[in-house]
Amino acid sequence: MHRPIRVGNLSITFIKSRHETQGALDLFELIVPPQAFLNVPHLHRDYDETILGINGITTWTINDRRITLLPGQILEIPRGTAHSYSNLHSSAARMMCLLTPGLVGPEYFQELAAVLRAEGPPDLAGISHVMSRYGVIPYTPAQQIAYVSPTGNDERFLSLQDLQSSASPH
Repeated sequence: MHRPIRVGNLSITFIKSRHETQGALDLFELIVPPQAFLNVPHLHRDYDETILGINGITTWTINDRRITLLPGQILEIPRGTAHSYSNLHSSAARMMCLLTPGLVGPEYFQELAAVLRAEGPPDLAGISHVMSRYGVIPYTPAQQIAYVSPTGNDERFLSLQDLQSSASPH
């Protein structure tokens, strides 16, 4: 097992990565603390995601439809499907995430963690660059994304165009 990676207040621990499975899969444990949510709804361009609820309850938004994931339940998210999640409850939620094929490895989360650790306002270009390198595409039907800093002290709304333009070369 790999060491936990902290991305904001989320904890990601790889069980097996693309490096150990010859690219067949990435398998990791994701722990979402109480009252936390994924800041950027997104889709995966090149891989499918399967989620197994272990303990706690998460609420997923899949193509604008809300789904509650309980312990023991499985959620299939085909590539190209817009999704995000939250834990609106008072205890942490733990789940296993399986990505097939394995294309991101721990590097994706390590790079995101490094960008989010920076002091000051969020580095939108850095976040967008990391996401695009791994085929993670920001999505919102309203073309507006809520951003809350990892510390929860900075909340604002970003347009999808802000993220896309910050990723393109100047």
